[in-house]
Amino acid sequence: MPKDFLQGVQSKYDVIVIGSGLAGLTAANTLARSGRQVLLLEQHYKLGGMATWFRRPKGHIFDISLHGFPVGMIKSCRRYWTREIADSIVQLKHIRFDNPMFSLTTTFNRDDFTRLLVEQFQVPAEAVRGFFDTARQMNFYDDQETSVGQLFERFFPGREDVIRLLMEPITYANGSTLEDPAISYGIVFSNFMSKGVYTFEGGTDRLVKLMHEEMLRNGVDVRIKTDVEKILVGRNGVRGVRVGGREIEAPVVVSNANLKATIFRLLGEEHLDPSFVDEARAVRLNNSSTQVYMALKPGVMIEETQGDLLFSSTAPLFRTDLLLSRDITSRTYSFYYPRTRPGSDRCMVVSSTNARYEDWAELSEEDYQASKRDLVETTLDALAKYIPDIRDKLAHAEASTPRTFQHYTRHVQGASFGTKFEGLAVSRSLPEQVGGLYHAGSVGIIMSGWLGAMNYGVIVANDVDSYLMRHATDSSMVGSS
Repeated sequence: MPKDFLQGVQSKYDVIVIGSGLAGLTAANTLARSGRQVLLLEQHYKLGGMATWFRRPKGHIFDISLHGFPVGMIKSCRRYWTREIADSIVQLKHIRFDNPMFSLTTTFNRDDFTRLLVEQFQVPAEAVRGFFDTARQMNFYDDQETSVGQLFERFFPGREDVIRLLMEPITYANGSTLEDPAISYGIVFSNFMSKGVYTFEGGTDRLVKLMHEEMLRNGVDVRIKTDVEKILVGRNGVRGVRVGGREIEAPVVVSNANLKATIFRLLGEEHLDPSFVDEARAVRLNNSSTQVYMALKPGVMIEETQGDLLFSSTAPLFRTDLLLSRDITSRTYSFYYPRTRPGSDRCMVVSSTNARYEDWAELSEEDYQASKRDLVETTLDALAKYIPDIRDKLAHAEASTPRTFQHYTRHVQGASFGTKFEGLAVSRSLPEQVGGLYHAGSVGIIMSGWLGAMNYGVIVANDVDSYLMRHATDSSMVGSS
């Protein structure tokens, strides 16, 4: 008999969380800490969403998206998770750029970027200060008409090299483009510029293990391999979910699924105002990614002069369409040394490239597998510039594509970074359409990435807690009357 992953589940909870990305995990943990009975349902056999890992024979462990996040992650993890998790966040001190316009290494913070822009790029110091101050002061309520490209033109007119330095890492971090609202860039950029780029020591498997243990301590009922079929709606709002052929009740459901999947697959537009449906349909998905995972033979080391992150490109200029092209000219390499995963004698390299889902979606299985092999081979060719004997040192290599991410995460079109900026308003206003229904996930770029997703989980958890308190007060007043 197949295992029943819902065995022993209660018939009713205060909150049901669908999906275990960082927003879902953090919302579930925060609500459980507040004394709420929480059920977390994850369709995959592992927690973490895009922040996860996989194993291969002979001891290879690959992190999917552990490529760097701002220092604010330390504070958020200490406050909403545990000190052990927060204390395991360490700085990546050597970020490299190598392209036809410049080659440099930076600690990726404001002081060092200011030095580079003034000394190497010969930008007036007042322009650099003005740019950083403007980006730091941006918030959610600022003018959304100014684009990222216009922001750069204001401070660095005609400086394609400066745009590349300031824009390329953020595009890889959350899919930003020059056409997006400036605030979607400025807020994220300022977060990184405060004190640089950080990562989790010990790998994503250790991070998710520690988060899982903390949720269990706080009483979250965690279930894997439980694919929610439908969000159930009654006369007064949400009434629960249908999963595994059974109905589980809850006055609140938090979806950590893709925004469009939440609205059009799990909920259904029949529960929504036509104007809201139109607004939701108009939300643009962000792009997806390809990645190539490469493991070196046990004991074979990479010189740490390679750095921790390398933004490499052969394209003459920074252009969003070039970053998304199947004819790959730009790659971000993440180098994982034994210090990244203490106790290991392995070095890993993960190459990431932004990609379009449609370039992979319609390929036949034969063409798809051939394209994946070509992606691995061309990546090894490109990496040979930095590790000349990479093929001799290699123990294992494989690729993932937008189809891979769609398969494992159920994200619509394998969107690695959720939706464009307009998705945030739709996500936030969902409870106004259906009482007790909330969404937390990668939306609006600002809420994408590790820190943004985690903090959005906290914001939504606080909204849910307020809703449940109002719900309890209303119920008691009805009972007393």
